[in-house]
Order: sequence, then C-alpha cells, then structure tokens
Amino acid sequence: MDRDNVLQQLLLRGLGTTSLVADRLRQVTQDWVSSGRLDPSQAATLVDAVLTGLRGEDPEVQKQVERDLERNLDHFLQDVGLARQKEVDELRGRIDRLEQLLRSRPELREIPD
Repeated sequence: MDRDNVLQQLLLRGLGTTSLVADRLRQVTQDWVSSGRLDPSQAATLVDAVLTGLRGEDPEVQKQVERDLERNLDHFLQDVGLARQKEVDELRGRIDRLEQLLRSRPELREIPD
C-alpha cells in the first residue's frame, strides 16, 4: 500500500464508497466522543478533514489526516471492523498448518455424520 495514500486506499477499498466511509467515520468518531477519546469539535474537524482528503481537495490536509491516522491506525481498524495485515498473516499461517495436518492425517478429512 502506498504510504502517501494510506487513508484513501484503506477507506475506499475497505468500505467501497465515499458515502459509506463518511457514514461509518461519523459513527466511529461519535463512539470516540462517547468514550471520551475525542472531543466533539475534534470529531467534526476530523470527519471534514478526512472527507476533504478523500476528495483530493487539499493535499496538505490529506497528509495531516494520514499522519493522525497512522498514530491511531490500530484503533481505527478495530473500530471500522478491518483486519490488520499481521492478523491476516497469522490466519494464513494457521490455515497452512491445518492443511498440512489434513494432508498428513487422512483420517481427519472424513467428517462424521
């Protein structure tokens, strides 16, 4: 993933459309406000900045949003329901080990009724 466009690629690929991104981002920021992790005025500013960045209207704003997002990426991914690359890699490893186990032990392939 191109680090200069992390936010844009993450949101557009993960959620599909700018409209869905805006709705979900508003939900997430409201959750952050409710939990005390974000001030209400900061939430509105964040949503506006992200949407401006997604539209490519202000490259400097987009860079600032990307820096802010990188600092909070783990929380953001968790809140929007997206897996981190590390989690995907761990799951792939587990699947590979299970496939090897099934190949080495044919009796495990049969599922009882």
